[in-house]
Amino acid sequence: MDITIHTSALPHVDPDASLAFYRDALGFEVRSDVGQGAMRWITVGPAGQPSTSILLAPPATDPGITEGERRTITEMMAKGTYGWILLATPDLDGTFEQVRAADAEVVQEPTEQPYGIRDCAFRDPAGNLIRIQELR
Repeated sequence: MDITIHTSALPHVDPDASLAFYRDALGFEVRSDVGQGAMRWITVGPAGQPSTSILLAPPATDPGITEGERRTITEMMAKGTYGWILLATPDLDGTFEQVRAADAEVVQEPTEQPYGIRDCAFRDPAGNLIRIQELR
Protein backbone atom coordinates (compact mmCIF):
# COMPACT_ATOMS: atom_id res chain seq x y z
CA MET A 1 0.00 0.00 0.00
CA ASP A 2 1.11 3.56 -0.69
CA ILE A 3 -0.75 5.91 1.67
CA THR A 4 0.25 9.39 2.80
CA ILE A 5 -1.24 11.93 5.15
CA HIS A 6 -2.66 14.65 2.92
CA THR A 7 -4.64 16.88 5.28
CA SER A 8 -5.34 16.95 8.99
CA ALA A 9 -7.96 19.26 10.49
CA LEU A 10 -7.91 21.56 13.50
CA PRO A 11 -10.78 23.78 14.66
CA HIS A 12 -10.62 27.55 14.82
CA VAL A 13 -12.77 30.13 16.60
CA ASP A 14 -11.20 33.21 15.02
CA PRO A 15 -10.08 32.53 11.44
CA ASP A 16 -7.97 35.70 11.20
CA ALA A 17 -6.08 34.94 14.44
CA SER A 18 -5.55 31.31 13.40
CA LEU A 19 -4.38 32.36 9.95
CA ALA A 20 -1.89 34.81 11.50
CA PHE A 21 -0.55 32.13 13.87
CA TYR A 22 0.02 29.46 11.23
CA ARG A 23 1.22 31.85 8.53
CA ASP A 24 3.25 34.36 10.56
CA ALA A 25 4.39 32.46 13.67
CA LEU A 26 4.95 29.04 12.07
CA GLY A 27 5.77 30.26 8.55
CA PHE A 28 3.21 28.05 6.81
CA GLU A 29 1.92 28.80 3.32
CA VAL A 30 -1.75 29.60 2.80
CA ARG A 31 -3.08 27.09 0.28
CA SER A 32 -6.74 28.11 0.27
CA ASP A 33 -9.12 30.37 2.17
CA VAL A 34 -12.81 29.91 1.44
CA GLY A 35 -15.98 31.11 3.12
CA GLN A 36 -16.52 34.29 5.07
CA GLY A 37 -16.72 35.53 8.64
CA ALA A 38 -16.39 32.76 11.21
CA MET A 39 -17.43 30.22 8.54
CA ARG A 40 -14.03 30.05 6.81
CA TRP A 41 -12.07 26.96 5.88
CA ILE A 42 -8.36 27.80 5.60
CA THR A 43 -5.77 25.33 4.37
CA VAL A 44 -2.14 25.92 5.35
CA GLY A 45 0.99 23.86 5.09
CA PRO A 46 4.74 23.88 5.45
CA ALA A 47 6.70 25.56 2.66
CA GLY A 48 8.21 23.03 0.28
CA GLN A 49 5.75 20.32 1.29
CA PRO A 50 2.75 20.92 -1.00
CA SER A 51 1.25 17.48 -0.34
CA THR A 52 0.88 17.99 3.45
CA SER A 53 -1.71 20.42 4.81
CA ILE A 54 -3.68 21.44 7.87
CA LEU A 55 -7.31 22.45 7.39
CA LEU A 56 -8.35 25.13 9.89
CA ALA A 57 -12.11 24.72 10.07
CA PRO A 58 -15.01 26.10 12.07
CA PRO A 59 -15.88 23.56 14.76
CA ALA A 60 -19.12 21.63 15.03
CA THR A 61 -20.49 22.65 11.63
CA ASP A 62 -21.42 19.11 10.61
CA PRO A 63 -25.21 18.95 10.43
CA GLY A 64 -25.11 15.55 12.16
CA ILE A 65 -23.71 17.04 15.39
CA THR A 66 -26.23 17.58 18.16
CA GLU A 67 -26.50 20.73 20.29
CA GLY A 68 -25.08 18.79 23.23
CA GLU A 69 -22.10 17.71 21.15
CA ARG A 70 -21.59 21.33 20.00
CA ARG A 71 -21.52 22.45 23.65
CA THR A 72 -19.03 19.71 24.52
CA ILE A 73 -16.75 20.66 21.61
CA THR A 74 -16.92 24.34 22.60
CA GLU A 75 -16.10 23.50 26.23
CA MET A 76 -13.19 21.25 25.24
CA MET A 77 -11.78 23.91 22.90
CA ALA A 78 -11.99 26.51 25.68
CA LYS A 79 -9.94 24.18 27.94
CA GLY A 80 -7.48 23.39 25.14
CA THR A 81 -8.31 19.68 25.17
CA TYR A 82 -10.05 19.25 21.81
CA GLY A 83 -7.41 19.45 19.07
CA TRP A 84 -3.65 19.00 18.86
CA ILE A 85 -0.92 18.32 16.36
CA LEU A 86 2.71 17.24 16.49
CA LEU A 87 5.21 19.07 14.27
CA ALA A 88 8.96 18.52 13.92
CA THR A 89 12.02 20.64 13.17
CA PRO A 90 15.80 20.16 13.10
CA ASP A 91 16.21 23.50 14.96
CA LEU A 92 13.95 23.31 18.00
CA ASP A 93 15.54 26.22 19.87
CA GLY A 94 15.38 28.57 16.87
CA THR A 95 11.82 27.56 16.08
CA PHE A 96 10.78 27.99 19.71
CA GLU A 97 12.22 31.52 19.83
CA GLN A 98 10.55 32.48 16.54
CA VAL A 99 7.13 31.24 17.63
CA ARG A 100 7.46 32.77 21.10
CA ALA A 101 8.49 36.11 19.52
CA ALA A 102 5.15 36.05 17.67
CA ASP A 103 3.41 36.16 21.08
CA ALA A 104 2.17 32.58 20.92
CA GLU A 105 1.04 31.10 24.22
CA VAL A 106 3.93 28.98 25.50
CA VAL A 107 2.84 25.75 27.20
CA GLN A 108 6.30 24.22 27.56
CA GLU A 109 9.79 25.47 26.76
CA PRO A 110 12.18 23.08 24.98
CA THR A 111 12.57 20.07 27.27
CA GLU A 112 14.32 16.72 27.08
CA GLN A 113 11.54 14.21 27.73
CA PRO A 114 12.23 10.99 29.68
CA TYR A 115 11.11 8.97 26.65
CA GLY A 116 13.94 10.31 24.46
CA ILE A 117 12.30 13.21 22.61
CA ARG A 118 13.20 16.88 23.00
CA ASP A 119 10.19 19.09 22.36
CA CYS A 120 8.24 22.22 23.25
CA ALA A 121 4.57 23.18 23.14
CA PHE A 122 2.34 26.14 22.32
CA ARG A 123 -1.38 26.80 22.04
CA ASP A 124 -2.79 28.31 18.89
CA PRO A 125 -5.50 31.02 19.12
CA ALA A 126 -8.25 28.37 19.29
CA GLY A 127 -6.55 26.55 22.18
CA ASN A 128 -5.22 23.66 20.08
CA LEU A 129 -2.03 22.18 21.46
CA ILE A 130 0.90 22.48 19.06
CA ARG A 131 3.84 20.27 20.10
CA ILE A 132 7.07 20.67 18.17
CA GLN A 133 9.72 17.98 18.50
CA GLU A 134 13.34 18.13 17.51
CA LEU A 135 14.40 15.92 14.63
CA ARG A 136 17.61 14.07 15.43
